[in-house]
Amino acid sequence: MTGEEATADDGGQVRLLAHVRGQVQGVGFRWWTRARALELRLQGSARNLPDGRVEVSAQGPRAACEQLLALLEAADGDEASRRRPGAVTGVAVQWMAPKDVPPGFVEL
Repeated sequence: MTGEEATADDGGQVRLLAHVRGQVQGVGFRWWTRARALELRLQGSARNLPDGRVEVSAQGPRAACEQLLALLEAADGDEASRRRPGAVTGVAVQWMAPKDVPPGFVEL
């Protein structure tokens, strides 16, 4: 595997790096993200960035990461977005190779 791009040779394990824009700080968004990630058995973290975005780094099976991404990207008014705190206006996504991280999912 070259660089940090995920390939089919990684056993289906990937790392999702998502930068979430909108009203996502101070509303329980990181806590909600942590709860969803743990339900999906993902490892990683969610942290506030100085510019108002939340950075979500999650890794595990690609299908589980894609499920988390779908929850993060759910359009306002969708069933999933009604249970998600705050208001998401956009998500920038990068797929990467997994790296060594402690078990669990934390809010930073």
